[in-house]
Amino acid sequence: MDNDLIVIAGAGGFIGGHLVNYFLEQGHVNIRAVDIKPFDEWYQVSEVAENVVLDLQDRTNCRMAVRGATEVYNLAADMGGMGFIENNKALCMLSVLINTHLLMECKDAGVARYFYASSACVYNADKQTSADVIPLREEDAYPAMPEDGYGWEKLFSERMCRHFREDFGIQTRVARFHNVYGPHGTWDGGREKAPAAVCRKIAAAIDSGDHDIEVWGTGEQTRSFMYIDDCVYGIDRIMHSDIEEPINLGSDELTTINGLVDLVADIAGITVQKQHLLDAPKGVNGRNSDNTRIQELLGWAPQVTLREGMRETFEWVQAEYRKSREASVIS
Repeated sequence: MDNDLIVIAGAGGFIGGHLVNYFLEQGHVNIRAVDIKPFDEWYQVSEVAENVVLDLQDRTNCRMAVRGATEVYNLAADMGGMGFIENNKALCMLSVLINTHLLMECKDAGVARYFYASSACVYNADKQTSADVIPLREEDAYPAMPEDGYGWEKLFSERMCRHFREDFGIQTRVARFHNVYGPHGTWDGGREKAPAAVCRKIAAAIDSGDHDIEVWGTGEQTRSFMYIDDCVYGIDRIMHSDIEEPINLGSDELTTINGLVDLVADIAGITVQKQHLLDAPKGVNGRNSDNTRIQELLGWAPQVTLREGMRETFEWVQAEYRKSREASVIS
């Protein structure tokens, strides 16, 4: 049992909510969960954690959030899937205030360790022009040419973590997430990412009997997707390691978006017809995680296959979709 205070910023979100539960399962009993959203909009709310609603773009709120903390995990950001980040670059950039103010207050409060959730969107776009992508190594973030808006904010915040470690002694740790997915996350409304969006579309196709599925772009763009359980365990390992530089945290199981659609359709037991929207946001043509460094340094590798994880995700999204449909009929 660990009584040191852990603060999780963004705890009302997808990854943050899972991380709260992960640490509770590990025996930690002193967790402060912080998010800007009202409690009824949190994806998961723990009855054990100290749950607090605060806007962490404000420095005073950051001071209240980290008071007494030994470790702080920053997963708070204004973000979403490709449709959101390509059309809300300024909002994504403003998340830099959260990381900056949290670091400043962690320094003043004597916080020992600080984790920052970065993204594969920091990587140089020139290395992601082909669907036959070479897996991205950590050094491929430079020379800098990240995803506009969201990627620049992440890359800048990585540097902030580095310099706060060098100048003030805070043990900062940075993980570059590669497309985290799973249950208890955004699945509609415009902020959802590809795995959840595909699950929703398949669920809707089953419900309506119309098996035409919209796919953004040609569908030949490639990605790797990491299941949430692998992610939270990886966060724990990285935070409590000696790894000071940003490191990949992702799966190296590559698939096309078309392949992802076919996989979920197969899990659901239906056949679909893809309708490609060539003018829709699609991101880079190819992106995959090179896991050489994390395997060498931590012995970490994903344990959940894409099929296993997508089965769990589809079953959850389908249940949420049906509840939403029933509620709309009643109202």
